Amino acid sequence: MNCIIVEDELMSRKALQRLCEQHGSLDVVAAFDNAMGALDFLAEQMVDLIWLDVEMPGLSGLELLERLPFIPYVVLTTSKTEYAFDAFQYQVTDYLKKPISVPRFNIAVEKVLELNTRLKSGPSSERKEIYIKTDGRYIRLPFENIMYIENTGDYVKIHTNGQTHIVYSTMKYLEEKLGTQFLRVHRSYIVHLDKIVDIEENTLVISNKVIPISRANKPELMNRLNLL
Repeated sequence: MNCIIVEDELMSRKALQRLCEQHGSLDVVAAFDNAMGALDFLAEQMVDLIWLDVEMPGLSGLELLERLPFIPYVVLTTSKTEYAFDAFQYQVTDYLKKPISVPRFNIAVEKVLELNTRLKSGPSSERKEIYIKTDGRYIRLPFENIMYIENTGDYVKIHTNGQTHIVYSTMKYLEEKLGTQFLRVHRSYIVHLDKIVDIEENTLVISNKVIPISRANKPELMNRLNLL
């Protein structure tokens, strides 16, 4: 599993990195001494697991979770226990008190692996929805309700039938989260293939919205359609 470490204390960060490297199931792809650096990284890259310190200068670990549009498995690491209720609110996978012992670390890893295995061994290995954060809560968006997604700089607009949700994310990140029924047809647009009404030379229409098709993305679009 790909993971990142977010920990401002150098020795704690190095100790946690050593524990991860010694475990055959984990691959540390990045380590950060502040939450803002992690936030920028997560806007571009997907990870399976975050080892997250709670108390850090600037943006705290919990504030980082508050800003993430999608939360992977999270194990909080802290020297205090009063954040347990907050951990429950964010549905983190585990909560480790520093200093972290090897047995307790291994228990946390096994818990993450078990949850991940259980998810993948369900009725379908492909998810059929995403959860987006809005007004301090997570809203379930079934893929079948999403018409198209539009890039607006640091944010994306997820258009459903009658509603628009604005989330802090990138198109690349969303491409990896969405199912096979979605396709990026332009640098600024991802569309639900089943919602396309018609296609002209360089545009397509979804629910009265004319969406451009880039020259680079058009061959893949035409290959994915059931053409006569």
